[in-house]
Amino acid sequence: MTHSIVSALREVAARRSEAPALGRRDWQWTYRDLDTAKYAVQAVLTSRRRGSRVALLVRNSPQYVALYYGVLAAGCVAVPLNAAERASVLARQIEHCGAELAIGEASHPEWPKLRAAIEPHGVQTLELSISQDCAAAFIEALGAAHTAPESYEPGKDDLAAIIYTSGTTGRPKGVMLSHGALYSNATAIIEYLELTSADRGLCVLPFHFSYGNSVLHSHLLAGAFLALEDNFAFPQVTLQRLQDEVITGFPGVPSTFALLLGRCRLADFDLSRLRYITQAGGAMPRALIERLRAQAPGVKIFVMYGQTEATARLTYLPPERLDAKPGSVGIPIPGVEIEVRREGRAAAPNETGEIHARGPNVMLGYWNDPAATAQVLRDGWLSTGDLGHVDADGFLYIDGRSVEMIKVGAFRVSPQEVEEVLAQIDGVEEAAVTAIPDEVLGQAIKAVIVPRAGVELQVMAVKAHCRQRLASYKVPKVVELATALPRTSSGKVQRFKLAET
Repeated sequence: MTHSIVSALREVAARRSEAPALGRRDWQWTYRDLDTAKYAVQAVLTSRRRGSRVALLVRNSPQYVALYYGVLAAGCVAVPLNAAERASVLARQIEHCGAELAIGEASHPEWPKLRAAIEPHGVQTLELSISQDCAAAFIEALGAAHTAPESYEPGKDDLAAIIYTSGTTGRPKGVMLSHGALYSNATAIIEYLELTSADRGLCVLPFHFSYGNSVLHSHLLAGAFLALEDNFAFPQVTLQRLQDEVITGFPGVPSTFALLLGRCRLADFDLSRLRYITQAGGAMPRALIERLRAQAPGVKIFVMYGQTEATARLTYLPPERLDAKPGSVGIPIPGVEIEVRREGRAAAPNETGEIHARGPNVMLGYWNDPAATAQVLRDGWLSTGDLGHVDADGFLYIDGRSVEMIKVGAFRVSPQEVEEVLAQIDGVEEAAVTAIPDEVLGQAIKAVIVPRAGVELQVMAVKAHCRQRLASYKVPKVVELATALPRTSSGKVQRFKLAET
C-alpha cells in the first residue's frame, strides 16, 4: 500500500507523464520533466547513507521541487531552509540537525555567507544556478549519472523532513515529519478540497513552510498543475496570472487577501474558473472574509487551522458553513481527532481549554530534543499550545495562544530573537517585544526599549540596526522608548501590557 509521497509521485508521473506539473509564467515542467530531474538529484545523493540530512536554501522553483523529492527518494532527510532568513540563523539550524550537505541557489544573497559559515565545520556544499527554467539545464548542472538509481521505498514512520518552526537564537526547534505524515496530510487535503487532475493551483506561499509544503504535495499527488509565484510584491500580477492561467485554486494567509483587496479590484479580472480559496496561517477577520466573498461570489472559501507539528492541517471549515459558524476553524480533517482539555479532562462544549490533536500527520518529535518533545507529545496526542473550545456540533473555535510567538503574515517570530538583537545596541538597558494588530499582516512587532541613564536613542537608528541583523519581517514596525517595562511581582515582563503603552 502506498504510504509515501515518493512512491505516490512515481505513480502519478507514470500515469500523467506529458501533463503539466509546474509552471512559472512563460514555461512549464511536465510530470516527466519533474520525475527525470528528481531521479538526477537522487543519483547525486546515491552514496549518502540513509537518514543523512540535506539542507536546501532555494526559493520557490521547479528546481526546489526536484531537489526536495530527490532528497526523499534517496532515503535522505530534507531540511528546507527559510529563504527569507539570515545566514547566521540558518547556520545554527544546519549545525543543530547535523546536515552533511547544503544545497544553495547561487543568486541567493545569504548563500555566500552561509557557505563561509558552515564549510569550515565540515559541511559539504553544492551551489546551483537556477536562472534557466529548463529541466535539462538543471539536470546537466547537477552532473548526475545517467543510470537510474536504485528505487527506495520508505516506511511510513521513516523520517522524511525536518522543518524549523521559528529560527530563534536560543534552542532551535526542528519538527520531524515522517513519510507517512506527509502522505496522510496531503491525501486528507485532497479529499476535502476535492482536488483532481483538472485543478490548476497558484502558490505564492514559500515551500519551506508547512502551508506551502502541503499545497505542493497535495497538488502533485492529485496529478494537478501548480503555478509558482515567488514574489507577492505586485498583487495585480498575481491576479493577472489567476486570470490568464485559468487558475482554479488559490491558497493564502490573511495578509495575502488583505493586500489583494487593498490594492486591486477582483472584478477587474476574469476569475470565473476560480473554484476555491484556502486560508490558514492565523485568524482572518470576519470583515475581510465578507469583502472577499463580495468580490469573488461563487468561490468556495475554506478557513483552516493547523500546525507545523501536525505536518500542516488539522481542521477545515466547510464553505457552506461560513455563515452558520462564524469565527470557527471547522472540523477535523479526515483521519484526525481533536480534543479540548481543561485541567487534565475533556472540556465541556463551549468551555475553553488547550487544543490537542491525534492522527497520522502528527510529528515524530523535535529533532534531538526529547525534553521539548515530551512537553507536547503524550500518548500519541499533540498538545498544540493553542486555546480553544468546541461547540455542541463539534466545530472548533480558537480562543487564543498559550505561547508567545508573533504571527507576521505567514511567518512566526520569536520575541526572544528580536530582543537579543535589540540588546546588542549600545545604550539599551532593557528591551521587550510584543505583537500589535496590523490591518495587512494580522500582527506586527512592537518593541519597547528602556535606554540607559543619560543615553538618547534614535528610533530610526534602532530600526536600522535591526534591518542589518534580522529578516525584514522581524524588524519592529513600532519602536517605543520607556522608563521601565511592566512586570509581574515575580519579575516577568507582562507582554500584553506592552501593546497598551
